[in-house]
Amino acid sequence: MPFKMSRARYILAATGIAVLMILGSAGFHKTVFARGSAETYKGLKVFSDVIEEIEANYVDEVKTEDLIKKAIQGMVGSLDPHSAFLPPEAFEDLQTDTKGEFGGIGIVITTKDGLLTVVSPIEGTPAFKAGIEAEDVIVEVDGESTKDMMLWEAVKRMRGPKGEAVEIKIFRKGLSDPLEFTLIRDMIPIESVRYAVLRPGYGYVWVTNFRENTTDDLKKALQIIKQENSLKGLVLDLRANPGGLLDQSVSVADLFLDGGDIVSIQGRKRANPQVFRAKRRGTEPAYPMVVLINSGSASASEIVAGALQDHKRAVILGTTSFGKGSVQTVRPLKDGYALKYTIARYYTPLGRSIQAEGIVPDIRVPHLILEEDKKEEDRFFHERDLKNHIDGKGLSDSEGVSEEKKEIVSSGLDLKKLMRDQQVQRALDILIGYSIFDKK
Repeated sequence: MPFKMSRARYILAATGIAVLMILGSAGFHKTVFARGSAETYKGLKVFSDVIEEIEANYVDEVKTEDLIKKAIQGMVGSLDPHSAFLPPEAFEDLQTDTKGEFGGIGIVITTKDGLLTVVSPIEGTPAFKAGIEAEDVIVEVDGESTKDMMLWEAVKRMRGPKGEAVEIKIFRKGLSDPLEFTLIRDMIPIESVRYAVLRPGYGYVWVTNFRENTTDDLKKALQIIKQENSLKGLVLDLRANPGGLLDQSVSVADLFLDGGDIVSIQGRKRANPQVFRAKRRGTEPAYPMVVLINSGSASASEIVAGALQDHKRAVILGTTSFGKGSVQTVRPLKDGYALKYTIARYYTPLGRSIQAEGIVPDIRVPHLILEEDKKEEDRFFHERDLKNHIDGKGLSDSEGVSEEKKEIVSSGLDLKKLMRDQQVQRALDILIGYSIFDKK
């Protein structure tokens, strides 16, 4: 099974480094090729001896090709949770994630402490509707334990044709018994930007992930919002955004910054970090902003939140983000295989590494959807609640000035639910308060 490197495709990566690969075939134990130190040659000699011994004496006949693939998977998988040796079907799925749509249940997963863990469910998908939550641990898929299951294998098992069922069992923090779900797969659309006008002058944009057209889609959304009203403030929602393409996170942050660093990337081989800087051209007006984050906000979304926080361009509100501060590249190999591995750590403009720490919000607000028939003011007793209360009248003859009703602007979001979202409400309150005091 000879593997040769071809042109690299970068996912969440800024630069590539050389890769040491084992070149093998059925006669691998006879010929070993590698570039490296004497220590490398010594290790490969041991590896060759093990292959030869298994081929000659193992109780069952085994394919040398399978042994080599599993050895490479184990080697790469031991590096960190985000590095993997990808077979052709897994590499195809990875490319689909950044371009097309697929049939599945709608969750983003990772391995955390060796456990298959949900980073975030995608809103509107079967997993989201069933109540699967961030940090749920998936222990079984269709009755098969996920222990020692490769990440790409778990993804492949949960994907499939629309309409087919998949059963998963999860453990949730705080519960003693596992939860079981039977989910019907659906097409998972890859729509990275959704938007709404919360009230005249105040926009809301939810960036669900960072894909090839995210920045262009965000610009279009902002243009639509501004066509209805001049923008007094913006809520940028990065909750449950698991990340995506590095260049898109940089260009999204660049929309709101007119200069300075956005993110720096430091790899082992580079003497100096690679720095991405904001450009003045094309910058949005300096209207007030609130960025929403939670534990499902990871990687590229943390780059955006960290840059806007360090430059004091936006107030960060919500709960601490996931804490993925590393950069991966994907190197295509021969026969459809690929190597995904970590090449660097990234740092915010102030030099903060968020790896395993996350972005800490400026204002911590837990997530809560208020009941539709219970508003905050309903907790208190008012003059109007008294029997025979006196009506209030203004000094003028008018019955009151009503703001001209505007057509609701939304890209299919549930605006009523959005307005019951406690974090969105707090964000809107901050923006309105800023607008009021800015006039004085």
